[in-house]
Amino acid sequence: MDKPTRMFDRDFEWGELVRFASYQGAEATLGVVSGRRRQGKTFLLDGLCRATGGFFFSASEATEAESLRQFGGALARFEGRRTPYRFAHWEEAVAELMGLAVQGGAPRVVVLDEFPFLAKASPELPSLLQRALGPQARHEGGPVRLLLCGSALSFMGGLLSGTAPLRGRASLELVVPTLDFRLASDFWGLTGDPRLALLVNSVVGGTPAYRREFVLGDAPSDVDDFGPWVLRNVLNPGRPLFREARFLLAEEPDLRDTALYHSVLAAIAQGNHTRGGIAGFLERKSTDLGHALTVLEDTGMIVREPDAFHGKRSAYRIAEPILTFYYALMRPQWSDLERPDQAAAVWERAQPTFRSQIVGPHFEQVCRSWTRWYASPDTLGGQRTRVESGTVPDPGAKTSHEVDVVVFGRHADGREALLAIGEAKWNETMGLNHLQRLEHIRALLRSRNNVDAEQTRLLCFSGAGFTPELLNLAEQDPGLRLIDLHRLYAGE
Repeated sequence: MDKPTRMFDRDFEWGELVRFASYQGAEATLGVVSGRRRQGKTFLLDGLCRATGGFFFSASEATEAESLRQFGGALARFEGRRTPYRFAHWEEAVAELMGLAVQGGAPRVVVLDEFPFLAKASPELPSLLQRALGPQARHEGGPVRLLLCGSALSFMGGLLSGTAPLRGRASLELVVPTLDFRLASDFWGLTGDPRLALLVNSVVGGTPAYRREFVLGDAPSDVDDFGPWVLRNVLNPGRPLFREARFLLAEEPDLRDTALYHSVLAAIAQGNHTRGGIAGFLERKSTDLGHALTVLEDTGMIVREPDAFHGKRSAYRIAEPILTFYYALMRPQWSDLERPDQAAAVWERAQPTFRSQIVGPHFEQVCRSWTRWYASPDTLGGQRTRVESGTVPDPGAKTSHEVDVVVFGRHADGREALLAIGEAKWNETMGLNHLQRLEHIRALLRSRNNVDAEQTRLLCFSGAGFTPELLNLAEQDPGLRLIDLHRLYAGE
């Protein structure tokens, strides 16, 4: 089955769906498709149904009775019936659904999109599907290829875990990810200007829907148009991106005390990445935040990243750039932004915030992603096993040093080695002072017994370039590598 021509990338996802749909076994099979909102899951599954003649049903947030009416009507239309089905309960509906078959016994794709809405109104539905997919029921139905899809990550993650009814039933568990920074650059048509690509990515990330539906194809023409583009599409009360961050939070069914979650996200966006820092920002005890942080992790809104040098420490970061942009820049000035004539003034005075709390940290994250997935072993001095950020104490100076990029690998005998450490500066030309800082941190690490840093290389990432002195030194020293924006987007 050829991938739809309008579908960007998603070759792996499409291939797995086609493989699942093409299985020729006589039994019914189950697949689960999940991912954050606006990533194109529905587009993928609708394309699969169109290509195979499958049945696609998208649920809405409704009562059980209304959901059954909607389902019965959709199923009747699919089968060409003049009158809709009148199901009294889901047991009848599931029995009819599992009986769908192509003439001749060929497999039939069936998609239940927004499945969490159905299960919320009818909690017994997963158990009914479990029974319909069980060995005792296989001879009663046809070779249905049932796909359950949803964006509520906490719910979808629990659908196949632990003692959940459908545990062990699925033959496909597909997570549709957001596009990474390089794919997002291609998708937005910004491959010719990596600086502009990163600026756009720091605001909207790699969510496909923001490129088409949310901005109607409007992409900035150059770096000078980036600010006007933000004003046209993100700080404009008449455009959907203006309230998108609020809606993302409201759409998660597991977030009940929304005031607390808003505050936690605001704390992280404004530079408080540790549990203690978040607690201090909220003027609460850190022990009071455990549940809120866990729920935000489960919903995919934040990620917890371990400190490279301290196993018990971790940093919390927001996973979706549009959330960072909202909580760091928009939310503190919301009353002004709701008046359309104030957006330009807000954007102008928020430039320090944008640089320090949005694009700067995002650039650091992109540098870690490049190091993890694109950098060659020749650049890093070996095959990487993990890439993180970390904090190195400096007892002599009674301070500590933040390290933006920490790269670990392993020796042939299995011992872990520190391959490289790096610093990332978005809007600062890097020079000898930055190199000296990295050399000092490397010396501190070499003095520690638990870190093998003898062959550690130094990486300098810059969005603004490097001084001539540093460029000359890098040509002579194979242990020093300089990575600019062009290398981030097209190198290795």
